[in-house]
Amino acid sequence: MPLTATLERVEIDLGDRSYQILIGDDLLDDASHHAGLPASASALIVSNTTVAPLYAQRLRAVLAPRFRAVHLLELPDGEVYKDWPTLNLIFDALLGHGCDRKTVLFALGGGVVGDMTGFAAASYMRGVPFVQVPTTLLAQVDSSVGGKTAINHPLGKNMIGAFYQPQLVLCDLGTLKTLPPRELSAGLAEVIKYGPIYDMAFFDWIEAHIDALVARDGAALAHAVKRSCEIKAEVVGQDERESGLRAILNFGHTFGHAIESGLGYGEWLHGEAVGCGMVMAAHLSQRLGGVDAAYVARLMRLIERAGLPTVGPALGAERYLELMRVDKKSEGGEIRFVLLDRPGSAVMRAAPEALVREVLAQCCQG
Repeated sequence: MPLTATLERVEIDLGDRSYQILIGDDLLDDASHHAGLPASASALIVSNTTVAPLYAQRLRAVLAPRFRAVHLLELPDGEVYKDWPTLNLIFDALLGHGCDRKTVLFALGGGVVGDMTGFAAASYMRGVPFVQVPTTLLAQVDSSVGGKTAINHPLGKNMIGAFYQPQLVLCDLGTLKTLPPRELSAGLAEVIKYGPIYDMAFFDWIEAHIDALVARDGAALAHAVKRSCEIKAEVVGQDERESGLRAILNFGHTFGHAIESGLGYGEWLHGEAVGCGMVMAAHLSQRLGGVDAAYVARLMRLIERAGLPTVGPALGAERYLELMRVDKKSEGGEIRFVLLDRPGSAVMRAAPEALVREVLAQCCQG
């Protein structure tokens, strides 16, 4: 049974760099979606050792009539490989195959593959076209949309990258059928995020349908992906380069990135760290008068129902603060957080260190 019989379209409005997000079932097998791509002699599918065996040949078969050569590169799987040596494997493949500046890259995988392929596309010959084909819920609702590309550094997550928009985002909901439960829960963190920061009606809907989402109900997943993409499209269309409004999409990420860096990349999935980070950010918002305790408890229950952790690891307050000071949102060594000024609305601001320490003491182990 298809997850959805309807092809949904969401437009990212960026003038001459606008593009569409297509959402539906079995999109991998429909060549018509690639008709608007730039003409090129070659294409490179970048995937990983987990996703490629499942979907690479399907995508390759659809692309073969359009390109004289469709190359495939399988990267090692995991956040720990979102680094310079792995990025260089993409450049090695491009140069080794004699790819030119019209070669189209296809990012087939989750957020790690998407971020690295986008960064490679932004850098190779100073920019080549690329297409996002996200195969995880997290990538479909967040990382594949909006043009943020990056690799990690041992001292900070996503610290080296570029803003570079894809030509197209192709969200085949059928790929979610093979997603491990832990990865599905990680994606739900990024779905939940959109409610507290932007749309409380969507938050209410997620609460009412969280069990259906966890159970992979087709209609529920289709709506969650579409509405998440609509919200991100609205925000990115107003602030592509995160000079203001777009920063609200990082709700929970300042704490979350510290967890990922502090534990070592890959120990917690990105969505798990963000889910826990949202709990911490909500507690800090409460201390600053943005939301009340009842709302914090409500958000925490929803995150727990999604199968996500709500208690942070025992890194120690000093280590958390050290890691958060190198977050991209920090300015002049001052940590800035995305916090709720009311349910459904967020702002970026600094917070007294004493309150941050209180939150860390309350929300972390031991």
